[in-house]
Amino acid sequence: MIFSANIADLIHFANSVGVGLTFGEAYRTMYQQKQYLATGKSRTLNSNHLKRLAVDFNFFIKGKLTYNKKVLQSIGDYWESLHPKNKWGGNWRFRDTPHFEMKE
Repeated sequence: MIFSANIADLIHFANSVGVGLTFGEAYRTMYQQKQYLATGKSRTLNSNHLKRLAVDFNFFIKGKLTYNKKVLQSIGDYWESLHPKNKWGGNWRFRDTPHFEMKE
C-alpha cells in the first residue's frame, strides 16, 4: 500500500536528519475515537486512524522528546511531498504535530 511505503520513507528521512521516531497510535476503534471526541483530544468521528490511514509518532532529538512544530516542520513538509493526499497535523489549525495521514 502507498500509505505504508510512505511511512517507511518518512521514518528513513527523519533518521537521516537526526530525528528518531517511535510509534504512538495507529489504528483506533470507534469506541476510542468517541472517547477522544468527548475529551477534546479529537474533533471528528471520521478519523483516518479508524481506516488505518493515520499514525501518530513520538519524536526524539538527542534522546529528548519533542513535538515542537518549528523543529519538525521539515519532516511534515517531507511527508506532504511524498503524495498529494498526505497531510501532516502540524499544519492544521488544531495543531497535531505527531499526526501523519493519507486522505482517501
